[in-house]
Amino acid sequence: MPTRRVFLKLAATAGTSTTVVSRLAGRDQATSGPEGATDRATWIALAHRLASPLLPSLAARRLRATMPVESHRSSRDRAEYTHLEGLGRLLAGLGPWLELPDDGSTEGAERTRLAETAREAIDAGTDPRSPDFLNFSRGRQPLVDAAFLAQAMLRAPRELWEKLPPRVRANVIAALVSSRPIPAGENNWKLFATTVETFLHRAGVRRDEARLAAGIEKHREWYVGDGAYGDGPEFHWDYYNSFVIQPMLMEALEVVGEEQAAWRELRAKARQRISRWAEVQERMISPDGSYPVLGRSIAYRCGAFQGLAFAAWRDWLPKALPPAQARTALTRVIRRTLEAPGTFDGAGWLRIGLAGAQPGLGETYISTGSLYLCSTAFLPLGLPASVPFWRDPAPRLTWEKAWSGADLPADKAIKSPR
Repeated sequence: MPTRRVFLKLAATAGTSTTVVSRLAGRDQATSGPEGATDRATWIALAHRLASPLLPSLAARRLRATMPVESHRSSRDRAEYTHLEGLGRLLAGLGPWLELPDDGSTEGAERTRLAETAREAIDAGTDPRSPDFLNFSRGRQPLVDAAFLAQAMLRAPRELWEKLPPRVRANVIAALVSSRPIPAGENNWKLFATTVETFLHRAGVRRDEARLAAGIEKHREWYVGDGAYGDGPEFHWDYYNSFVIQPMLMEALEVVGEEQAAWRELRAKARQRISRWAEVQERMISPDGSYPVLGRSIAYRCGAFQGLAFAAWRDWLPKALPPAQARTALTRVIRRTLEAPGTFDGAGWLRIGLAGAQPGLGETYISTGSLYLCSTAFLPLGLPASVPFWRDPAPRLTWEKAWSGADLPADKAIKSPR
């Protein structure tokens, strides 16, 4: 069971979902419309539910002692990897929200406490003396989640990197560097190595040029058209353009894109492509928040819509897609996948599934920590409550407009060659 310190952190950081919703919705009325304030409060309550008990347990150096390891019945080694998975993936999604400054609001105070807990968790997970020292180098899986942790620190450089004590920053660098011997396969894994090297470069560490460049160059080749990349040389019907490919490629190009004319050109194309991908994703969401159950890793739930969330967070939505419409689409997906009965176990940990507990949807590489990639749907929490995404009344979704008989312009593919 968690220690007293874990429970105190949990209480200070999260509270109950109902309390968080009511408190934050009332506080934000001045900067966002009533509907947007309610949506934001709902997102924050669910973000807290995801963060607890994972971050407080790791901060107390009790994650291995308290976190269950649910996995496919044929898997035997997921306990080696699941804890780093949970930390990296959770923070990759919540990082932009934690990065917002403390503005004196109730939400700001909650955010500040959670960011402090996140830094303590990073310390515990990268300290070789910690009982919760995480595995960054044994097996192949650690490369994936070293990259998600690196992505989190790229997204929240002040709160998740600069505020770390020098000792902890040195431990983080050593942990990420230790993942370098892990080979990156001929698929989206190239971008995991690219992301680690991109962060190390930004942190002032000499980068591995080949590992950084391979993910960029390969995905230039693997573009298949109309805003989508293949996962390797072939296109797969799944959500890996959202889970990994488009966000990680774009973020690497934002850091190093000025270094080569070809990379600058690719950066402009990649931005156009992720806007188109976001447009397609919004059209996939039905009025009840359901969407096509396609491809592997479907148990990452609403993380399937990181592409839409990323474009909304960066203000890169196409003109035809109002920000508040994207908010409504994401809110419905988040609630449909995270509020279903059975989504969390009795201690608050995620269960394998899409809409509740559905262990059959878990592949052999999926375990409890993997599931926290769902947090990447929450990226627009990194936008202040005053922006149109949160402020404006929401129009109907494209699905609703089309099937109610509204007269819409025809959908068009984009022309974006390699």
